[in-house]
Amino acid sequence: QVQLVESGGGLVQAGGSLRLSCAASGRTFSWYAMGWFRQAPGKERELVAAISRGGTTSYADSVKGRFTISRDNAKNTVDLQMNSLKPEDAAVYYCAATSGLRVGVDVMGYWGKGTLVTVSS
Repeated sequence: QVQLVESGGGLVQAGGSLRLSCAASGRTFSWYAMGWFRQAPGKERELVAAISRGGTTSYADSVKGRFTISRDNAKNTVDLQMNSLKPEDAAVYYCAATSGLRVGVDVMGYWGKGTLVTVSS
C-alpha cells in the first residue's frame, strides 16, 4: 500500500506560478513511477506529467515548457512546478503511483485525494 497526499494548490493569477507537492508513505517510494494528473469540471482526468523510477520525465503537450515534475526518493516526494499558468490549467490535480513501467490514467494503482488549482484571468 502507498498513501499519497497532495498539497500546494490554491488561487493564482494567470501568468503566475504554483508548486504542488505529493508526499508518499507506505512501501518503498523508489519502486514506483509517479504521475500528476488533473481533472477540470466536466472533463476527463488527464495525465499532465510523469516521472519514471529512474527519473525520466514526460509531459502533456499542453504543459511542456511550463511545468516541471521532479522526485526526491530520500524524502518520498514528487513535486510539480507550474509556471506561466493559464486559466485552462485550473483543475483538481492528483498525484498517483504505479508499480508498472507505464504511467496512465488506466494503470495507476494508488491515488491521492487531489488539490485544487484555480487560475484567475
